[in-house]
Amino acid sequence: MLDTIFFYVFALLTLGGAIATITRRSAMHSALSLIVSLLGVAGLYLLQKAEFLFAVQIVLYIGGIMVLFLFVIMLVNLDQAAKERQFNRQWILGLVASVLVGAQMVWMLNSAGVVSLPAAAPVPAAPGPGNIEALADLLFREYLLPFEVASLLLLVAIVGSVMMAKKSS
Repeated sequence: MLDTIFFYVFALLTLGGAIATITRRSAMHSALSLIVSLLGVAGLYLLQKAEFLFAVQIVLYIGGIMVLFLFVIMLVNLDQAAKERQFNRQWILGLVASVLVGAQMVWMLNSAGVVSLPAAAPVPAAPGPGNIEALADLLFREYLLPFEVASLLLLVAIVGSVMMAKKSS
């Protein structure tokens, strides 16, 4: 019962954040809404007992990529872009097309018998070292140099963007 409540909470976070991401006029508000949506996805990963994906979602996507997005949004001059019309006025046509595509997908899945299949019983995990340990061994033994080079390139990009922002202001 508690899992069902958490599922609906995380699903609402994900959908609400996604809808807010595409409907906000401010790029900063859209990025923050995307962070909320990514938090909901991370919660869904945690409910599925995928702790590694949960941690990657939090650390990599929310902690790394979205922070870079926020830096870029703050560094770029958005005054000119805010004055331009950003949304097409054909939202009714888009809504009708979305409903038609959704109805077509439901009809296709229902006619193929996919929707009415019984749920399969979960397979218990095998004991012993899992994929996460194997991935960590491979990453830090075989690919340590490319991993460190990528981290240095990201660091140089962040320092360069800060230096460019300081020169322009």
